[in-house]
Parts: sequence; C-alpha cells; structure tokens
Amino acid sequence: MITDSLTMLRRDITHSLRNPLITVSGLLVPVFFLLIFVGVFGGALGTALPGGLTYVDYLAPGILVMAIASGVASTAVGVSMDLTEGVIDRFRTMAIAQSAVLHGTAAGAVLRTLVSVALTLALALLLGFRPDAGPLGWLGALGLTVLLATAMTWLGVAFGLVGGSPGGANGFAQIGHFLPVLSSAFVPVGSVPAGMRWFVEHQPFTPINETMRGLLTGTPDAGTALLAVAWCVAIAVAGYAWSTWAFRRGPGRATTRTAAQILSG
Repeated sequence: MITDSLTMLRRDITHSLRNPLITVSGLLVPVFFLLIFVGVFGGALGTALPGGLTYVDYLAPGILVMAIASGVASTAVGVSMDLTEGVIDRFRTMAIAQSAVLHGTAAGAVLRTLVSVALTLALALLLGFRPDAGPLGWLGALGLTVLLATAMTWLGVAFGLVGGSPGGANGFAQIGHFLPVLSSAFVPVGSVPAGMRWFVEHQPFTPINETMRGLLTGTPDAGTALLAVAWCVAIAVAGYAWSTWAFRRGPGRATTRTAAQILSG
C-alpha cells in the first residue's frame, strides 16, 4: 500500500507542478481578505483588541486558518474531475490497494495547503505581522496547521466523490470559505452582534482561530486548544469515513497492472 500511495502522491505532485494555478487558487480568498482588511478596514477595526494587539497581528492567524480551509475547494474539484473523466474508475480496476488512491491524493493536497499557508504567512509578514512565538509556539502552530489541513483535505475528498460534477463539488466546498468568515478571524467574538454571537462562538473555526492566535502571539488557552484539536480530529474522522464509503461504492475489477504501469502508459 505504501508504494502505491507514493505513486499516487507523485502523480498528484506532477499535476500540481504542471498546473500551478491549482495551488495559487487556494490563496486568492485569504490574500484578498488580508489585503482589504489590513489596508482598508484595519484602522477602524483595530481598536480595543485583546492584549493590545495591532490589527494585523490579530488578523493574520485567522487568515492563515482561512488559507488552510480554502484548500478544500481545489481538493474537491480535483477529485471530482478525476471521477468524471474516468480516472478513478481506471484506478478501481487495478490490482493495487484501493485506499492508496485516496491516501496519495490526500497527501498531495496537504502538501499544497502547506505551500499556500507559507505564502500567506510571507505576505502577512510583509504587511507588518510580527509574531512573538517561541520554538514551542511555532511547533504547536505547525502541528495545528497540519492537523487542520488533513481534516479539510479529507472533507474535500468526500465532497469531490459525492458532488456529481466539479461545479457541484465546488459548491459543497464553499463551506471552507463560509465558516472561517463567520468566526473570530476578523473581530473578537464579543464584537459580533448578539443575533450571530452564539453561532460564531460555537462553530469549529472560532476555537481554531483562537488557538492559532494564541500560539503565534501569546499564550493559548488550554481549554480552547483542546477544543480546537477535538474539532480537527472529528472533521478528519468524518471526512475519512465519508470518503472511504463514497469511493467503495463504485464497482471495480482487479487486473495485474500496477499503479506505476498505468500512470506511465
């Protein structure tokens, strides 16, 4: 299974290198929000922030989380294209570990997401973001990034398998844009109107935002960090189970060809 998974990973990386827009597209929404909110609204929104943070220091961790969540769309569309073009049906007929198809695709998507996050972080630093995290803080932020990227990737794989078309898969994946906006990414929860406050406070991305912010700019709250990890694990498990079920629905017949042979031929 490991060899087959690495073959699928190599295929995914090759496609990404040939189509760099797949990676860049995940940057568009977080970069847009970063530029607009820092450059246009930062002065008005940056008053009375907790811990005396500047607005860019408050905003940047939430934008990094948004960059991770935005990767769900490219993953969903890529998987759906493979499905509708018959690529996944070809993989189902091969004498390989069927789980390798999903595992290799997911690993490639996580790597693309990490590249997107690194580029978003570089832009935030250029705009004035000044994290004061120590080595443990950066390590914790990296761990949370990988965990959330894994969770959103498996959700994206599931959306791609059940979306019916690339457009349908992309529609499902808009949750990766919608929920981070309605969280504590842009303003503290206490600043949200009362009618929306309960939802903002209890949806998954608010504790994830707060944990990322705490890791990069201060001391994270232990209870919030545990809740963030719990949400990530729950999403990952649900996405993986859904993806596995959706993939196994399709019929397939084993052949003697290996993954490497069919990809090269």
